Amino acid sequence: MDNKLYYEDFEIGQQLRSPRSYTVTKDNAIRFATEYDPQVMHLDEVKAKDSIFGELVISGWHTSAISMRLKTETDLGRVAGGLVGMGLENIGWPQPVKPGDSLHIVITIIEKRLSNSRPGKGIIKYRAETYNQHDALVMEMVTAVLVPRRQA
Repeated sequence: MDNKLYYEDFEIGQQLRSPRSYTVTKDNAIRFATEYDPQVMHLDEVKAKDSIFGELVISGWHTSAISMRLKTETDLGRVAGGLVGMGLENIGWPQPVKPGDSLHIVITIIEKRLSNSRPGKGIIKYRAETYNQHDALVMEMVTAVLVPRRQA
């Protein structure tokens, strides 16, 4: 049985939720920041007290990477051929993520259409919202993926 999903398997308004949450540890956050976003508010608890946040916070790009991981664990991760991103319309981090926060993602399909330039493919646009353990929104983005159509 083919458990892959195709363009026809998604509907506008459909919601996909990560089956688990991901807890961000301080060590993991500092390791990520050291490599990819070496700013004081992500690296050093003492110096972070003088930042706008007043404490150590997780890089927004780390939050984005965790969100990507969680997204691949939803039904979007079952798309035939994998997720082929087409770009990002917007992204925001309305509240910082802190060490110890547990994140989960909710994806809502907001648009779908057939591709004009790629026969056999459709485009699915969705809003991805990442929440912490208190259900506070910590990241939101709108993006689209190219998805194969089911062959007749």
